[in-house]
Amino acid sequence: MLAPSYLPESKHPLITELADSLDNSALSWLSGYFAGVAQGRQYAPAPAPVISAVTETSTAKRLTILYGSQTGNAKRVAEALSERVSSEGLQVRLVRADRYATRELKDEDLLYIVMSTQGDGEPPDDSIAFVEFLNSRRAPKLPQLKYAVLGLGDSSYPLFCGISQHIDARLAELGAERLQEAGTADLDIDTVAAPWQDAALEQARKELKQSVAPTASVTALRPKTPAITRDQPFLAELLLNQPITGRGSDKDIRHLEISLEGSPLSYQPGDALGVWPTQSDELVSRVLDTLDLDGGTSVTVNGTTRALREWLHSHRELTQITRPFLVAHADRAGSETLKALLQPDGIADFRQLLETRQLIDVLRTWPASWTPQEFVQALRPLAPRMYSIASSQSAVDEEVHLTLAHVGYEQEGEERWGVASHFLTTLAEGDKLPIFIEENTRFRLPEDTSRDIIMIGPGTGIAPFRAFVQERAATQASGRNWLFFGNPHFSTDFLYQTEWQRALQDGDLHRLDLAFSRDQSEKVYVQHRLLERAGDLYAWIQDGAHVYVCGDANHMAKDVHQALLHIAQQEGGLDEAQARAWLDELAAQGRYARDVY
Repeated sequence: MLAPSYLPESKHPLITELADSLDNSALSWLSGYFAGVAQGRQYAPAPAPVISAVTETSTAKRLTILYGSQTGNAKRVAEALSERVSSEGLQVRLVRADRYATRELKDEDLLYIVMSTQGDGEPPDDSIAFVEFLNSRRAPKLPQLKYAVLGLGDSSYPLFCGISQHIDARLAELGAERLQEAGTADLDIDTVAAPWQDAALEQARKELKQSVAPTASVTALRPKTPAITRDQPFLAELLLNQPITGRGSDKDIRHLEISLEGSPLSYQPGDALGVWPTQSDELVSRVLDTLDLDGGTSVTVNGTTRALREWLHSHRELTQITRPFLVAHADRAGSETLKALLQPDGIADFRQLLETRQLIDVLRTWPASWTPQEFVQALRPLAPRMYSIASSQSAVDEEVHLTLAHVGYEQEGEERWGVASHFLTTLAEGDKLPIFIEENTRFRLPEDTSRDIIMIGPGTGIAPFRAFVQERAATQASGRNWLFFGNPHFSTDFLYQTEWQRALQDGDLHRLDLAFSRDQSEKVYVQHRLLERAGDLYAWIQDGAHVYVCGDANHMAKDVHQALLHIAQQEGGLDEAQARAWLDELAAQGRYARDVY
């Protein structure tokens, strides 16, 4: 047999000698291996292969893992669980809630749900339709179903993991069998998620029994490069820290530029930047003084020993109040007032406490004694903060930009602030900060660049739309761009004003509607501008435009949602149910996307 001309002549003897020494089975295996190497080299040089087990099963049963995610955490946990189940040769499928055909629920045998909580006990955007179906009379009885639910949430909200607990109870109500208690993971996700996943994997092994021995397949490995992740962030340099509100503004909003030079990080418009903050030295000292504790005391938690001051500075939440801490503190303080706030009928006062007070206020209002060890263990681990990226790499290359509002106010003559915004605004140019990229695949520009886009982003919600317009300009997208922006005052709070004016002049921004709420006697917000432009807005959407909303989840996003429903009824002649179905369908098509917080 003649060797092909593209094989170097010096290699012919080696190939012939190898082929003569192997039987047919080995030659077949080697053929598959070289095919894998060739495919792998489209991306990177492939080292030696590994043989992995692929199991064929005779059972028709499979596990469905359904997830609902707002910022990507639930998606990441669900993917990790799916990989673990699949690696054992068990049949599993992973599906996002808005891609799940609800008619299939009645036929499921084994279902795991990983669900984040949006706001105060509400489902993430991609799960609204699934939850509505589950709550409706259309939901089927599920006597054959075995299930488990893992909730991800934030215990600084009154209804911690509220939606996952509701789903868990609803499935039981429909007759399904609960395999384990619903997990409720706080911002330190793995503390609860890891043991929940271990138990879920063991249940999957029992329910999805293997009946055929594994067979070998060959997978070509690619070289591993150090990954930048949530737990292994990149130490980046701050290039610019610039105030972008005018003198006299009630807000301190900054534009930050951060270097990605030397990192493998890349991002797309719509993604978020994760930042690991540290607590201010001043706040740490206040807490230590209030509790009369020595910051130099050694404290060991889960095998790690640090000085108490270091625990509080770099590893524990000190600004936000959480329900678990309040429960523990109320017992120590012996305060009936504080205990009453934690009862179901005290939910309104409890919510007000969370919104208006910080940890230091609780420690001072209801004094109690803590040992250093017990105090550190009672506090929630410090978690990274996520910020919508305000730049496109097509425009800024090895940089990432943020639009940041410094959360700061005065309480009883003393300053209070948000941990991450204070950390970032006090950084000097040249300082380093630990960062990582969090993908947000549900908040992407349309693949069809001829599609129009409508962007609704008051305040710092403007951030991703600066990235969108930069990207659309760089890629010469032919679709039109319409921006709705609002803030209190035109003269002091018009963020990126000159950029938007230039974009209008250059044809990169086609329409701009502004709502400065306090520049007239009656407050005007972006939802009012939407209603004023109802006819054009509805026409754009009906012609295929994508609608994006970014900003406050508790008020603005809900008001904008109601405005869009009203516009559908007014301009489309739809009734209330039809308008909701219309908006749900836009969301299902990826044409109504929200990045709210």
